[in-house]
Amino acid sequence: MNLQQLQYILAVNKHRHFAKAADECHVTQPTLSMMIQKLEDELDIKIFDRSKQPVCPTDAGEQILEQAKVILQESNRLIELAKEQRDYIGGSLRIGVIPTIAPYLLPLFIQSFHRKFPEVELKVSELITEHILQKLKDGDLDAGVLVTPDNEQNVVDIPLYSEEFVVYSPREFEKEYLLADDINADELLLLEEGHCFRSQIIRFCELREKKENSLQFTSGSLETLRNLADKHLGITILPKMATLNFTYEQMAKVKLFAEPRPVRKVSLVMARSYVKKKLTDLLADEIKFNLPASLHLESEVEVPFSR
Repeated sequence: MNLQQLQYILAVNKHRHFAKAADECHVTQPTLSMMIQKLEDELDIKIFDRSKQPVCPTDAGEQILEQAKVILQESNRLIELAKEQRDYIGGSLRIGVIPTIAPYLLPLFIQSFHRKFPEVELKVSELITEHILQKLKDGDLDAGVLVTPDNEQNVVDIPLYSEEFVVYSPREFEKEYLLADDINADELLLLEEGHCFRSQIIRFCELREKKENSLQFTSGSLETLRNLADKHLGITILPKMATLNFTYEQMAKVKLFAEPRPVRKVSLVMARSYVKKKLTDLLADEIKFNLPASLHLESEVEVPFSR
């Protein structure tokens, strides 16, 4: 038995397909199949039921796979501990960032992080919260930048910043500061299902179902919603970071909520079994160092987290 065999069975479990697993592991399918067969023979257990399509683990295989994941995590921890002992800062760091944060936060720190730590290969994926949490659990990501989860037992987090929500609309409001009750559900442009920012807005505004005859827009991009609002097709709600590079004309369309203003808290989140502590700590420090002064952790009201 060797670590390579354990990597192979985890890859097959991930893809439920031998050829795809072989591609990920950069070996031929016959080689991967032979190595897995040798492991099964050594353990005297069938890990996968090959009669089903897609292939799936047997009941005994499920337990073997869980233990294989633990062994590989501990192996990686040993490697990271050795790097820390010789003060080496390098290797790969895979992070996921949710779409309502990525376009605004990444440009603030990516270049400076790369300059300071050129030996670190930073791999960034833009993913919704649900997918980040799953990939953290599966070991496919080292960390995620997302809204601090509530009641998520399998992760640890490093708080990064808080940002308030603002209304974006070209039309005039009678009030200088808005309440949730001032938001008309039939005018509100929302992100698609699956975005936690959409869930937070719905929770905050206590939105009811829209009228059947209303014109409805949903999008996967806050920038699309902002552009629609510019065309007087509705109003939208943005995180404050989305306004950092606004022009004077765009800022004139930003309306603040009355105090206590709704905010979201953003964190760097890792699986409890994470091994790259030194790299994730350096990443968190670099993000916080490059944040605008207006983004801070002391905020009045936190909008509840929801996936």
